Amino acid sequence: MVFMATLFAMMASAQIYGVGTSSTTTDYFGNQVTTHRNQYGQMTGTSTTSTDILGNRTTTHCDQYGQRLGTSTSSTDLFGNVTTTHRDQYGRTTGTSHTSTDYFGNVTTNNYDTYGRSTGSSTSSIDYFGNTNTTHRNSNGLSWGSSTTSTDYFGNRNTQQRSNYQNSSIWTW
Repeated sequence: MVFMATLFAMMASAQIYGVGTSSTTTDYFGNQVTTHRNQYGQMTGTSTTSTDILGNRTTTHCDQYGQRLGTSTSSTDLFGNVTTTHRDQYGRTTGTSHTSTDYFGNVTTNNYDTYGRSTGSSTSSIDYFGNTNTTHRNSNGLSWGSSTTSTDYFGNRNTQQRSNYQNSSIWTW
């Protein structure tokens, strides 16, 4: 009985913290530009994504000063699965991500470090209003944050990110 009371007290005291937002727009050339902001509204960086003629996507990540932090390069296989390779500013591979979509349109991304060890996963589903709800989990499968992405009439995307931990970040890169 004491255990149950303690568990309920812990659950009641658990807080979810807003840790930032990402806003994505598409320019005249079809490139996507994402601006990342922290929980105080301060810009923390940008990501610019371009797609080549074969459908491969390259995203360049920069900090708030425009300094390049790294890149993410994605390719899609015959079955629609996406493999992304992340590299730092020196071109060294820092990890990979594998994304698949099930029959119901749910998207699962598994992330790995340079040695192939799991670093966590993200599972996304689309609700009735067209918003994408994502749950982020650590390498042990425990939820540590979530994000909700909505798209406006012009195709611009806005993502609200939440974490179970204050002053943390759950950027996917």
